[in-house]
Order: sequence, then C-alpha cells, then structure tokens
Amino acid sequence: MQIWVDADACPRVIKDILFRAAERLHVSLTLVANRLLHTPPSPYIKAIKVDYGLNVADNQIVQKLQPGDLVITADIPLAAEIIEKGGHALDPRGEFYTKSNIGERLAVRNFMDELRSGGVDTGGPSSFNRSDRQAFANQLDRFLAKHGDT
Repeated sequence: MQIWVDADACPRVIKDILFRAAERLHVSLTLVANRLLHTPPSPYIKAIKVDYGLNVADNQIVQKLQPGDLVITADIPLAAEIIEKGGHALDPRGEFYTKSNIGERLAVRNFMDELRSGGVDTGGPSSFNRSDRQAFANQLDRFLAKHGDT
C-alpha cells in the first residue's frame, strides 16, 4: 500500500502527521505538488513536483494509484476518481470519502460552485483546527491498523 498526498493545499500539520506515520510503520508516502516540497530524509517519504496547470497533480496521482492505495485530498472530484479506481480517499479533516457518500459530496460541491458562479457568496471552509487534526490522525491510525500490512 502506498499513501499519496494531494500536497498543494494540504495543511502542514497533516503532512507532519503523515511523515511520522510513514516512518513509524515503514509505509511509502508520496507528496505530489506543483511546487518543490521539502520532506524529511527518509527511505519511505518522497515528493514529486509536477508542472503547473489545472489538475496536473490530480492526474499524476490517478495515473500512479493502485487499488488499495490511500490518497489524502480535499478535492472531491479527485476523491471520486480515486474511489472509482479502487483506492481510498481521506480528507485532511478526517472524513473518508466512500462509494456511499461521494455522490452526495459531488452534488453539494457542484451546487455550491453554481451558486458562486451566479455571484452568491457561499463563504469558505471553516478554519482548520485542533479537532480537525485529531479527527484526521484518528482516522489515519484506524486505516493503517486495518490496511497497513496489505
């Protein structure tokens, strides 16, 4: 199993949690971004820099993803592709996207996008906080305990 990170918008604290987990459990972790990322020296952690452009990092992740891999992303369309390809998608706030909830998440995302396109101020996501970090760490630990040896 490989962990992929849609790293351009991933909070630093989440990357730190992932770095520690990769080292502790000897799990391959790859961050994909359109800028150079610094990672701790480790045989388990690497970063891939892709070209700038719409969905370039997403496409790289989907192309390299194997069934059973875990992807950390807040990008709902990317999560839908991951699930379709047999992977697992975890939001940095600790929510798993699944076959049973991804359709609803896409519909809400598209609806909000339409509202914004029509000039409605829909606000943005709430600030990332300690409970989000804890929820992510808990979900990651449970997932790795269940799938880490596969």
